[in-house]
Amino acid sequence: MAAFDAVLFDLDETLCRRTQDTNAMYAEAFEHVDVTPFGEPADLWAALDGPPDHDDWTGYIGAGFARLAAQHGRTDVDPLALAAALRASVDDAAVEFTEGASAALDSAASCGAVGLVTNGPSERQASKLHSLGVADRLDSVVYADDLDRKKPHALPFRRALAELGVSAERALYVGNSLAYDVAGAQNAGLPVAWLRAEDRTAAPYDPEYVIDSLSELPAILEGKR
Repeated sequence: MAAFDAVLFDLDETLCRRTQDTNAMYAEAFEHVDVTPFGEPADLWAALDGPPDHDDWTGYIGAGFARLAAQHGRTDVDPLALAAALRASVDDAAVEFTEGASAALDSAASCGAVGLVTNGPSERQASKLHSLGVADRLDSVVYADDLDRKKPHALPFRRALAELGVSAERALYVGNSLAYDVAGAQNAGLPVAWLRAEDRTAAPYDPEYVIDSLSELPAILEGKR
């Protein structure tokens, strides 16, 4: 008997990663608004506060640019204009599978239903699925940004379970974020396989499984771990 009747996946940094050149994208944003560049992409990411706000992406990135502009004494720039230009330069279809992702989807399909629960909006995430060629390999896709509540709330997971007709304890969720994937799935009663980056500890969370690559997932699904 298979260990699970369904497997649900996170998308960004779990099934896929971006391939777009972030340095070129960053430079293009400054060129678009005709402003001399300052800082680096890594500086902007460090200046952001918390996870992306998909309801106000421009405001979220703009706040980061505002902090970065203050650090560089560039009060002459419009942070919101820079943020809008950066968003316009993003190619959501420029993605590739993470290590072992395609095989993990095949392994999940051999167990039963396969679903996706992502916090991103459908207008951004759907293009990634089509670029990866996995849209027809998924039995349920939940874009939590289109719901009233996103991960780590239980609602997106319960929506997927309802669409698949599977109970929470018989579905495994696979994701890379402790605060959103592990917390959210466990709030909904699902066991979790946490895909960690580097050598991080799961504490204070307690995922049922810890993996360093999706290539380790088949062993879990076959009940060997």
